[in-house]
Amino acid sequence: MTDKKTYIVIPAYNESEVIGLVLDELHKQNYRNIIVVDDGSTDSTDLKAKEKDVVVLRHMLNRGKGAAVKTGIEAAKILQADQIVTFDADGQHEPQDIKEALKLLEKFDVVLGKRNFQEKHIPFFKKIGNFFGNLVTWLIHGLWVSDSQSGMRAYSKKAISLMETLADRYDYDSEIMREIVRNKLSYTEMPIHVRYTEYSQKKTNRQSYSGAVKTVIKMVLSG
Repeated sequence: MTDKKTYIVIPAYNESEVIGLVLDELHKQNYRNIIVVDDGSTDSTDLKAKEKDVVVLRHMLNRGKGAAVKTGIEAAKILQADQIVTFDADGQHEPQDIKEALKLLEKFDVVLGKRNFQEKHIPFFKKIGNFFGNLVTWLIHGLWVSDSQSGMRAYSKKAISLMETLADRYDYDSEIMREIVRNKLSYTEMPIHVRYTEYSQKKTNRQSYSGAVKTVIKMVLSG
């Protein structure tokens, strides 16, 4: 296990029901340097997170997942992070996967989590949205990856110092691919486990088909 200073960055929007459980799971795996960015939630997400002895930042307005991740990464850089792992707040990710991601980060600048879309429990709209996201990412940035929309990723100090992103919403995930190409960063994909619960599927902020279309349009215009 590396002795580098690792920070877990968690963008969150209206996750008061589960954010405490997610943080408890991370603590059980001995991850203590955690930054939760409450992206303008209308519930008590920030208060629930503060109960768990983590750094909590808050956007007064909902700016989007990409904006929340960027805020968390900038905060981690100020706190002298050597490496950063981004992690979703809705409980879909398995904390046990972080260890393998950090191990791979010893050889690569970026580790991209890769969901197994052959698994039956993954929603159909997730599979379709990811395929088109992958396709557009390849057409625009010339980089084909298996899961261009995964929220679990790991970045080395080199990567976080070189990447410059502008997107505030879901197009942020694909914008990272552009930065990998532009900065000639080494990367790898790593299989990760995901849990899609009834709660996560009912969330009002999940990316809809119309949202996916808007993301593709933004990617084309900014590409």
